[in-house]
Amino acid sequence: QVQLVETGGGLVQAGGSLRLSCAASGLTFNRHNMGWFRQAPGQEREFVTAITWSGGSTLYTDSVKDRFIISRDNAKNTVYLQMNNLKPEDTAVYYCAGDRGLRPVLLTTRSAYVYWGQGTQVTVSS
Repeated sequence: QVQLVETGGGLVQAGGSLRLSCAASGLTFNRHNMGWFRQAPGQEREFVTAITWSGGSTLYTDSVKDRFIISRDNAKNTVYLQMNNLKPEDTAVYYCAGDRGLRPVLLTTRSAYVYWGQGTQVTVSS
């Protein structure tokens, strides 16, 4: 039974920082590429960032590049999202996701991922 559990969301003022964690269980964590997506009410769930199985490569959507950092600790089965200089437009539910771990995939699309956490709310006030 694969589980991804996100923690670390909350309310923060613009310009502040939050660190999200995603703890994985029920899978061989270091075989899976991992990603973060976010979704605001009335909007599609959008790609934020991804990291390959070894942590050797990362991808970021343009709106968070130079502000957010994704990392992983395979010994702890955990992926992190450090969010700096937060803006009100970052307000969303943030979801952790894992791919199948079987083949190369395009990590910027939702269809690449088969495991999803329940999400954690991030709210950035003006």
